[in-house]
Amino acid sequence: MLRLGKGIKSFLTSEVGAKAKTLGALLIGLMFAINSLNVINSYVGRDFITAIENKNLKGFVLQAGLYILVFVASTVVAILFRYVEETLGILWREWLTKRLLERYLDRRNYYRLYASGEIANPDQRITDDVKAFTVTTLSFTLMFLNGSFTAIAFSGVLWSISPMLFIAAVLYAGIGSYASYYLGRSLVGLNYNQFDKEANFRTELIHVREHAESIALLHREERLKVGLLHRLDELTANFRTIIKVNRNLGYFTTWYNYLAQIVPALIVAPMFISGKVEFGVVTQSAMAFTHLLGAFSLIVTNFQSISSFTAVIARLGSLEEAIDRGDSCPIPAIVTSASTAAATAGQSVMVGGLEVSEERDQVAFQGVSLQSPHDGRPLVTDLTFSVPFGTRVLISGSNEDAKVALFRATAGIWSAGSGKIIRPPFGEIYFLPERPYLPHVTLRELLVRTGHEHEISDERIIADLCALNLEAVLTRAGDLDTPHEWNDMLSLGEQQLIAFARLFLRRPDSPSWKGSATRLARRMWTRCWSCCPAVRSATSPPAGTASVTATTGWKTTTRCWNWTRCWS
Repeated sequence: MLRLGKGIKSFLTSEVGAKAKTLGALLIGLMFAINSLNVINSYVGRDFITAIENKNLKGFVLQAGLYILVFVASTVVAILFRYVEETLGILWREWLTKRLLERYLDRRNYYRLYASGEIANPDQRITDDVKAFTVTTLSFTLMFLNGSFTAIAFSGVLWSISPMLFIAAVLYAGIGSYASYYLGRSLVGLNYNQFDKEANFRTELIHVREHAESIALLHREERLKVGLLHRLDELTANFRTIIKVNRNLGYFTTWYNYLAQIVPALIVAPMFISGKVEFGVVTQSAMAFTHLLGAFSLIVTNFQSISSFTAVIARLGSLEEAIDRGDSCPIPAIVTSASTAAATAGQSVMVGGLEVSEERDQVAFQGVSLQSPHDGRPLVTDLTFSVPFGTRVLISGSNEDAKVALFRATAGIWSAGSGKIIRPPFGEIYFLPERPYLPHVTLRELLVRTGHEHEISDERIIADLCALNLEAVLTRAGDLDTPHEWNDMLSLGEQQLIAFARLFLRRPDSPSWKGSATRLARRMWTRCWSCCPAVRSATSPPAGTASVTATTGWKTTTRCWNWTRCWS
């Protein structure tokens, strides 16, 4: 409930809160109108049936006309109510999704959650769970408000007919609510797990689609089939348990709803038989009892939905809490201009136990020790060395984990360690990942930094692509401003070259640290260097080598680091 209250409060106090409050007030007004029309309808129905019983033609025609007017008014109000409800729902979903997206992508929270594995399937939580949360929260809020209005409106009607009938409705709903909770209390945990199992199964299928060519070439269908069937077995086993719980709950709720149809008749029928009330009161009591019981029995009639809703609240709450933990940790600032880089030079932040300091034209490691975040295994111990500006250093060695850890620590995305790392601000240093990142954008957006698309001419982009022998990519793309699925269009080698073309076009003023560590990536680097003699001859610094001995927990490994001055 605390998470639910916090979520509603955040929405109502946001920049769209005023509009949300207006729509909410309109919904409450329409809800009041609906309940008033329902009460009026109960009295019109009573008089309509009584006119038939008394063979009163004039009264029958009058009440029939009133019936039609009430139906028309109820229809208009109900449609407006649904429209305003859906408008408020999509407003809430849009705001919450944007808020989660901004927080998820801010401060590299997406990477921290991925690396730590503390939250499963955050993508599903931001899409499906946000949709379910906003729609269901609004629906349940309105449902409980409507139930309160209904209870107030029809309590007087039932009490005026028979106080015993009102007491019977309250007791019947109370017993039903407790029994529903007792029989279905395990559904919350089961539904929470079901969401994750569904997402895991979907992720495996997406993996097959994205790696279809590799799977076909390696004939890995049987192995994948085993994994997919295992995910399916987990999914169906959990869902079968949910079905069994719902079956037991269904026995009770179905019996509960059937019995509710005769309870008012059992109390009011003897009054009619003895002549204390008219026949129209019998039908009115049945209608009023149904409305009042429905208001008191929301837990009984919606327990399955409530259990799923509770799981959604828990999943979104855990995602927000995980992001909050990341927001409390400082990260290196991201700068995009030389002026900003100069302003942030000399600043230091703590990333876990590592101190990352930004200083122009310098890369150094002072007493850096790195450990595995999973088992605490030492990867690098007491590493101290500096890379002179304008020196090319190649990282080599058999300890792949240590190289990856040092690359990530320099980029500020590794927190398991201690010591101090000095490097230029992000605006002056370029981290080239080993796996090319090629989103669904235009070729211009793929190659040029965000916000700088119109600062680099088409001629320069085309010239650098041609220097890398990527004329075929230009031909297939058609132009620089049409988005494509580059992972499907380009070979792995072309993807690697596109990544280097992005580096060539950026040409920062300070050195660039590259994390391409596989044999393929090193061959791509050799090709890039050989394909761009003009760039190389104009900017190639004096060759220099720095050798460093880093002691890990098990052995001593000598590595050669490659620091390359970027092109200006």
